[in-house]
Formats: sequence, structure tokens, C-alpha cells
Amino acid sequence: MLETSARLLRLLSLLQTPREWPGAELAERLGVSHRTIRRDIDRLRELGYVVHATAGTPGYRLGAGAGLPPLLLDDDEAVAVAIGLGTAAVSGVTGIQETSVRALAKLEQVLPSRLRHRVGDLRSVTVPLAGPATAVDPAVLTAIAAAVRHRESLRFDYRSHNGTEDRRTAEPYRLVNSGRRWYLVAWDAGRDDWRTFRVDRLRLLTPNGPRFTPREPPSADLVRYISERISVGPYRYRGRFTVHAPADVIAARMPPTMAVVEPADDGACVLNAGSNSLDELAMWIAQLGVPFQVHEPPELVQHIHALGTRLIDAARPHPPT
Repeated sequence: MLETSARLLRLLSLLQTPREWPGAELAERLGVSHRTIRRDIDRLRELGYVVHATAGTPGYRLGAGAGLPPLLLDDDEAVAVAIGLGTAAVSGVTGIQETSVRALAKLEQVLPSRLRHRVGDLRSVTVPLAGPATAVDPAVLTAIAAAVRHRESLRFDYRSHNGTEDRRTAEPYRLVNSGRRWYLVAWDAGRDDWRTFRVDRLRLLTPNGPRFTPREPPSADLVRYISERISVGPYRYRGRFTVHAPADVIAARMPPTMAVVEPADDGACVLNAGSNSLDELAMWIAQLGVPFQVHEPPELVQHIHALGTRLIDAARPHPPT
């Protein structure tokens, strides 16, 4: 019995590789006959696994079933799943935190001690730096993902940053997760242009709109496109600076949700960022601690001159009053 169980586990491990396995190759790998392979396949099916077989020369591959049978994970996969569940437990997806904690508890209960130590060591030395995430309903995320997959237009009410709400019809292209927020990149039929929507601000309507033919994406570099829409586009002032430091150094300090960083000549980079406050833009660029020049907007150039004058004056010795 133990030998049969061990062989079933080895067979299942092979079948979980995304390919079709000829019966002869499985028999050779496991050192058994073709007849034994067929019996073992039948046992896996009795346990709830869906194993597809091809006609003619027998070939087998694992398929998805109606239920979730036990999974086989190697050491690295188990650690990765545990870390992922721990991250999901503090995510901004409504309701997923408790579910992730339950799944993580089940996984840790069966982890060998050596793997529990690896997961525990990583958790003990990790400090989350991100602020609180904006919660979204996982049902909304899955509904959007399904619409992307089936090329169905979405209808939704959308609340803008100033609180006004209107109805939109859009062709969804991609979901983007910034760590704190979820965004939808879609073609807005009413605006006849690409738009980026915060998922927590939209309320889906049913049924979906008509099916659509996919358009060319808004940019070949989707990460840059989203970064510009999030870090620059929504704001009153759009700053453009030359920063005299390598782009990779500045990018490591400025996530895509805060700025767009482009390499320039001689180890410098161009930085684009937005704000509703000139003071905030001025202090934000100054705190980088490296030389820079301001190109846009003109109001910021004047504002920094005035601010610099005030700061220099404040630093001069003044007679006591």
C-alpha cells in the first residue's frame, strides 16, 4: 500500500507538469507496466482528479475539475504560496484577508518544520512599508477580468476625484495593481479615448455591454502609460525636471505611482511628477538631495525662486528682538 501511494504521488507530480505524457513514458519513469499506469490513472480519477486521455497511443494530461483535489507542491512552491497568502492577508481586496488567513493556517499546519522555519524567518524580518490599501470587492475584480477575457464592454457608474458621478461604457483592456490601489485601463466609448479608472470608484452595472473587437493598446510600454496617468495626469501642476543622478537610483526611490523617470545623458535623468500644490512639488524635488533643474511648469520656477529667497533670508543671522 505504501509503495502504491508513493507511486501515485510521483505520477501526480509528473502530470502536474503542463504537458501531455505518453503512457509509455510514464511507465518508464515509474518502472511499471502500461496496465499499472492505467490503474493508477483510474485511482487518481476516483480521488477527484480530472485526467484526460487521448485515443490511439495513450497520452495523459491533468485537467481542471469541479472540485479542488489535494495539490502537490515542492519546497520552493510551498514557500512561495505561503508568502503569497501572507501578503494577500493584508491586501486591499475586501474579504480576501480572512480567507487568506484561513488558507495560510491550513498550509502551515502541514508544512514540514524546515519550511515553516523558512516562512517564519522571512516574515520576522519583513516590515511592510506601504500605507493602508484602498479596499475593493474581489467580485468586481473577477467580473472585470471575465469581461476582458470575453471581450465584453462594461457599463458602470464612476465617481471622479471631485465627487461627481456619471455613467460610462468602456472596453476593458487590463487591470493594474499599484500595491495600494487597483486601476482599470479601458477604452472609454463616451470620451472616444483611453482612460484609467480607479476600481474602488466604479460600480458595475448588469448586464455587460456588447462584445467588442480589441483595439491597439494605448502604448507599447503599458507600465509607463499607467505611471503617467497615475503620477502626473490627475494633478493641477505637472512638473518636469532634469535630475543629476542615474535613472535607476532615482527610480528606486520613486515608485511608478509617484513619478515617471527617464534616463538622460551623462548619468542624469528626466523626472515627471504631478501635484495640486506648488509647495509640495518644490519640497518633493528638493528632498531628493541631488542637483536638479526645473523645466515645467513656469509657475513652479517662479515659486522656487521666491521660496529660495525666503529660506536664504531665514538662514541669515538676525539680531535678537
